[in-house]
Amino acid sequence: MDLKLKNLNETRDLAETIAKCCSKIKSPCVIYLVGDLGVGKTTFAQFFIRCFGFDKVKSPTYTLVESYQNDQADIHHFDCYRLTDPEELEYIGIRDYLKSNSLQLIEWPELGKGSIANADISIKLSGNGDSREAQILFESKLGRAIQKCAIG
Repeated sequence: MDLKLKNLNETRDLAETIAKCCSKIKSPCVIYLVGDLGVGKTTFAQFFIRCFGFDKVKSPTYTLVESYQNDQADIHHFDCYRLTDPEELEYIGIRDYLKSNSLQLIEWPELGKGSIANADISIKLSGNGDSREAQILFESKLGRAIQKCAIG
């Protein structure tokens, strides 16, 4: 699915739509956020996470992972940009983050190749200024169920 996002509000709307559909699932879900520096991966993740009732959403650029848990969600936002080796993810127990009813948002997934789970949804962002293009691939049975909900 290819979308043109004309402004920040449309990016927020997309993130919220996918978040609402993800809130209905009970199995682990992995979402890759792909794109160059500055295309809005972290912004998308922040809008997504805020949908679950979290006001303060930090970028995990220096911490590698930020987790958000409440009665509604168990979300882990990874940023692999500063990884020197995918094995670093094994040291922090990345597989332990993937449990039932959890969501993983992974920025720069290509840098964690071999240590991260396959994507259910892959969102590739490109563009500059406020205008973006989003190419969304629903890559698993779960991903396709989320797609049906989002397009619904």
